[in-house]
Amino acid sequence: MRCAILQLPSIGMGNKTLENYTRAASQKGVKLMVLGEYLLNPFFKELIQTPISMIREQSNHQIETLKALAEKYEMVFVAPIITVKKGECTKMIAKITGRSVSYYPQQFLINYPHWNEEKFFANPIEAIKAPMIFGLNGFKFAVMGGFELHFDPLWSAIDAKNVDVVLVPSASTFESHNRWRELIKTRAFTHNCYILRANRVGEYCDEKHAWKFYGDSMVVSPDGEVEADLGNTEELLIIDLDKKALNESKKGWGFKEALKMRR
Repeated sequence: MRCAILQLPSIGMGNKTLENYTRAASQKGVKLMVLGEYLLNPFFKELIQTPISMIREQSNHQIETLKALAEKYEMVFVAPIITVKKGECTKMIAKITGRSVSYYPQQFLINYPHWNEEKFFANPIEAIKAPMIFGLNGFKFAVMGGFELHFDPLWSAIDAKNVDVVLVPSASTFESHNRWRELIKTRAFTHNCYILRANRVGEYCDEKHAWKFYGDSMVVSPDGEVEADLGNTEELLIIDLDKKALNESKKGWGFKEALKMRR
């Protein structure tokens, strides 16, 4: 199965860029495209200064744009989006086809003093659930926010559901490049799944920080190896998922079988 990762800065209300990349991906046989975080909406620090009505208008426009592109090019999109209901914003990841839109509310949000999503967004704080999981072309996919990679209960759900591919939109910045690489490689290896990480590029500057988003979107194999990656500019990465290699990795390392014997 052929997938793509689209690495961009925030794109505003224009849809020409999305259409150009979608058309190019479709011509290569891509069936699923993952977009980075804070791409359809402005970055968080800018977003919190934006009127709620404008956030709602932008998000609705982006969803309709992607839905139309999904139908036209027979593609599935996975993309972070901010939804607005009763004057409150919720941080979501959307799965968009030509016929439907499904939403996954991110369960773990960054809560640092300089970047406090947990305080701003209305995402529910409740018992941990499995992430969004869906099937496509013989593969089982799961969707997880970048920050959520740190939390073991979500990975227990990945194992329990025998997920093949984890899609991870992110917006990593500062000096975190190597740390994120090692985390993604380790998770892919210990859970014997592909990880498609879609990061964003560009920068946002405030009075205290220069938030430089360094890209490095990548596909990591079930053996924990980086199969392909991008640099720090606007780019499209096309990936072929190999079901045979995936099954051989799961069988060869035998982590899940070893775990079953202890239950």
